[in-house]
Amino acid sequence: MNEILFFGSNQNPKFIKNEQDKITKPIQFKFEFENENENENEKQIKQISSNSFATIFLFKNGKAIEYSKQNPEKIQIENIQKVTVGRQNEAILTKEGNVFAKGKNINPKNPNEFINISSLIEDRKDRIVKYVICSARSIYLLTSNQNAYGIGSNKFGQLGLESETLKKTQKPILMMKNVSKIFSGNNADVVFLLNSNQQLFCCGYNFWGQLGLGTTNGDLSIFKLTKIQNIPKGKIIDIQCGSLHSVMLIEDENRKRRLYSCGEDGYNGLGKVDEEEITYEFTEIFPSLFENGNDNILDFSVGNEHTLILTSNGKMIGFGNNDSGQLGNGDIEYQRIPIQIELPKLIFDISNYHIFCGFDKSFLCSYPLSNLEEDLIKLFERKEFCDISFKTKNGEIIEAHKLILRYRLKNENQIGKLEEIISKKSIKESNQIFKMIYSNKKTSQKLYSEIKEIINSNEKIEETMKRIYLIENEKDFIIERKEKKYKFPKLILIMRSELYRGMFLSVTEDTSNKVTDYSELSNKSFQIFEYWIYSNQIKEGIKITQK
Repeated sequence: MNEILFFGSNQNPKFIKNEQDKITKPIQFKFEFENENENENEKQIKQISSNSFATIFLFKNGKAIEYSKQNPEKIQIENIQKVTVGRQNEAILTKEGNVFAKGKNINPKNPNEFINISSLIEDRKDRIVKYVICSARSIYLLTSNQNAYGIGSNKFGQLGLESETLKKTQKPILMMKNVSKIFSGNNADVVFLLNSNQQLFCCGYNFWGQLGLGTTNGDLSIFKLTKIQNIPKGKIIDIQCGSLHSVMLIEDENRKRRLYSCGEDGYNGLGKVDEEEITYEFTEIFPSLFENGNDNILDFSVGNEHTLILTSNGKMIGFGNNDSGQLGNGDIEYQRIPIQIELPKLIFDISNYHIFCGFDKSFLCSYPLSNLEEDLIKLFERKEFCDISFKTKNGEIIEAHKLILRYRLKNENQIGKLEEIISKKSIKESNQIFKMIYSNKKTSQKLYSEIKEIINSNEKIEETMKRIYLIENEKDFIIERKEKKYKFPKLILIMRSELYRGMFLSVTEDTSNKVTDYSELSNKSFQIFEYWIYSNQIKEGIKITQK
């Protein structure tokens, strides 16, 4: 089971019954399960979403529980992929692409009843949703066709409908096409939409400059989707919003991650040293915090008025409102300038943790353990190491990893046959085909029948990894220990180790291309480690002791 630390407001509801109402330092959070014999793997937390009136915990097995009263209640929806809680609404995304939501702006007659809002999208072919996020009063959907929809309040123009007459809608309305990401915040009345060309658009409440447009122009709200001109250079990774401020994570050309903020610098705190009350453009947060060239930002989260950051050097940094202890630094004093927060001894390396900030509370939670099939699918969805492209029937490009395909297909000649199959399929069908190839799971019998002749359908993922283990020339990363060199494929290390996942996907890669953390291991122990990295198994006849 993963480790969860909690700090901040401990009331409405009271998460930890024997603790005070304000918990100012991170403490262990544990669930009380009805069935204590339940599989430990099924208890692992995948995600937490929290606001002033409700907190939802999503488990790895696709089930969720909600704390909105004194006792947690199970959410009666199965196969949940993502949970998100706003100030006036909640939304659940299932693995099938359906979105169930509840709230005053969604279902005013029965605000506590979940309804399927994705089924209300007018275009029936556009009802499969791949991402959902709640703002304070609205909900945003991103479909598999890269179309963005909004539902709920438009009081501040947060649906981008160019009209001040439409105050709200209980039906999803198309906001923009060709969208790659949607950003907002569960206490915000703003939304940011990023298109496939890395152009950023926004709309909503802008009285405090929280849209980063450079000025408010005297406008309380921006009703029309507006392009932001002065974006910091680099790739936009994430944007999270509080009630009156926004924080943007950028990755530069050297894969160094930097944070920028805009909006009101009152209790929110923008992480800057200047004394200006409002920052109208995205401006870098106190860069001296990351003067160490090896330190980088692993994760960050924004609550209503506070921000927390995790760095690769094991630091947790926070700033903003702290009246409930939500910064976890031991007091309830507001912190305008970012400070480092002392963490208790963690079970795992810091790269294994994720920050979740609610309205006035915070959670530090380790990632759930994963199996090889899940890691392969995650790897497919990450494009950093893609080295082969395929074109669909509509000309869209879909990318994959040649190393994985080489060992999942029967032979290298099958790549040409795969290209031919993909050229006749839609982007949705192509994604499904690649997921079946990577995971070796028959999720679509019709599509599987077209690829079964070219893949190793009877081979388990572990067997594929073992074959890669034996091929010397496919290994591109060196671990050097005791003057001895061991080669691994980066892709395999990413799949099997959170440490290397953080190194290759989140942190600037060490130019020396070496890791020397294994000097304490004997040769035999290192060989066991090497075999496990590939197969997720311990070699037969080997006994593992606690030492």
